[in-house]
Amino acid sequence: MKLYTLRRTQRLPISVSEAWEFFSDPANLKTITPSYMGFNILSGADRKMYPGQVIQYIVTPLFGIKMRWVTEITHVEEGMYFVDEQRFGPYALWHHKHFFRAVEGGTEMEDIVDYGLPLGFLGRWMHPIIVKGKLEEIFDFRRRRMLELFGPYKESKTV
Repeated sequence: MKLYTLRRTQRLPISVSEAWEFFSDPANLKTITPSYMGFNILSGADRKMYPGQVIQYIVTPLFGIKMRWVTEITHVEEGMYFVDEQRFGPYALWHHKHFFRAVEGGTEMEDIVDYGLPLGFLGRWMHPIIVKGKLEEIFDFRRRRMLELFGPYKESKTV
């Protein structure tokens, strides 16, 4: 299986504790997911994130086909990072790390997603044509949505 990586970094004008409060609540995932994805949490989002938490969703990633996606929160270091891994769903492998770091004037968030596709050659063929662009589109939406929710990050200028 070929592995792919998507990396995204964004700075927000909020404290790490504010960022953590928002992103450690699984119910907020719907807020930062494009509506066309038909994202709906079925179970597991009734409390703040913890290691071992299993969350079930319905998503419509491609061609209007509804899919069940099950992820597990495998690692949590409060205010620093958490990891979610797919247990059942559209990917052969999904390992998503979320990092939070205090920077002057706010928080820098970094997402690193390592993923693999099913279907061997067909999956590798579909990656550049469909999957890579779709994932980038979803994370672009998240970037815009976080700007709407929290405002733009302003670099401080020192003289």
